[in-house]
Amino acid sequence: MKKVLLIWSFFLLTYTSVHAGNVPKTVQFLFYGDSIQFACNETQLVTIDEHTLSGASILSFYTAIRQKDYSGVLAALKKYETEEGADNWLYYQLVRAVVQQISPKEQNYIRYTLYKWYFMLLSGFDPMLSINGGRLLFYIQSDENIYNIPYRMKQGKQYICLNYHDYGSNIDFEKTPFNEVALPVPQNNRSFSYKVTRLPRFETTDYVTKELKLTIYNQDYDYHIKVNPKIKNLFANYPTVDYSTYFSIPVSNATHASLIPMLKKELRGLSIKNGVDYLMRFTRYAFPFEEDTRQFGQEKRLTPEQTLLYNGSDCEDRVLFFFYLVKELYNRPMIVLVYPQHVTIAVKLEKPVGTSILFNGEQYSVCEPTPQKEDIPMGKLLPQLKNEHYEVAYAYHP
Repeated sequence: MKKVLLIWSFFLLTYTSVHAGNVPKTVQFLFYGDSIQFACNETQLVTIDEHTLSGASILSFYTAIRQKDYSGVLAALKKYETEEGADNWLYYQLVRAVVQQISPKEQNYIRYTLYKWYFMLLSGFDPMLSINGGRLLFYIQSDENIYNIPYRMKQGKQYICLNYHDYGSNIDFEKTPFNEVALPVPQNNRSFSYKVTRLPRFETTDYVTKELKLTIYNQDYDYHIKVNPKIKNLFANYPTVDYSTYFSIPVSNATHASLIPMLKKELRGLSIKNGVDYLMRFTRYAFPFEEDTRQFGQEKRLTPEQTLLYNGSDCEDRVLFFFYLVKELYNRPMIVLVYPQHVTIAVKLEKPVGTSILFNGEQYSVCEPTPQKEDIPMGKLLPQLKNEHYEVAYAYHP
């Protein structure tokens, strides 16, 4: 039975004393399979004029909101985090969902952002705000390598922007510099992590069936996989992170159950070499190739489940997907090879195949999971990569 999280919160209007309408309104919504329920007095909401944004107005907002009792909200957020084992990314998505019910984004974006900032502050994280005119950027302290979104440095600590996408991911910081808003906040030391090791308990009704048609060695295959479109929402604003972080992201239970047993059946009786070769070709031919810039307008690494969801994927996405398949079905050592214009992967087999890659005294066979103009067999590098320098961006050794 799904849990019902009770969040009791009472909001007081800033700048004026309003005590009418004290009967709390109960709001209930589903958050990735869990029923979230809370009550609040709509007339007691802390507010701010988004058209006159300044450091002073944010300070006034903070001065008012810190006098309110949000212990019930925080307790419910922490309960979900503890009972579901929610990573920081999922926890922040819950904060966003709760704030959307309290202070809808479309009604007052500045207030919506400040409520998110405040709840993350109460949760022990170290957030930061910066402004330029009427624009407000919300940062969170993180020690991890994050790419393709802005960050700020303060006293040797890195702060990653959480709402850059709300401004179209397109701000010229040289022409429009943002200034930090100095606030008397507690010195929290909890660093935000983008690692995702557990997914929500999705409802079975969230899933749809996707058909994968492909040909391997002149044999046609027609697979039907359960995929969850809500994965797109969960990772919509997820940044580019290190490969090690991506490789820790699991596939949801229903998708895993529809994909891995089916592949195990196909691999039955095959040697490890031939089985890995099959997985390489499955990854190569199951999805159309599409560059990120054409599909998303910017670089975006897809998780294995996202690769199943989207219509196209590039070389990085296929490396992540192939890694997931090999780890699940054979659990072999693997290395990710990053070239200036390409990413591929190599697997340690029982015996190396073709021209192998030597890494830490072990031989790895290249398995090219991205479709090419010619058929690239296992153990062969793309001709244009033979004289290119590469970096081992990630090494997996079970």
